[in-house]
Amino acid sequence: MAVTRLKRKDRKNKTTSRLEVKTLKLATNIELGSRSKQSTKDQLAKNNLLLDQLSSALRAS
Repeated sequence: MAVTRLKRKDRKNKTTSRLEVKTLKLATNIELGSRSKQSTKDQLAKNNLLLDQLSSALRAS
């Protein structure tokens, strides 16, 4: 079975698409918006709320 050589535009598309996928995998969501806001129901938010309550209780006493 012979190996067929890609034409120039196909080689370019192959390389470009590979680099685009790599970029998308490395990218992080840093945009401001509803999807990037921290949920109030996750454990980290609950821990922070509890720590705030405890530190304010210590300051008050």
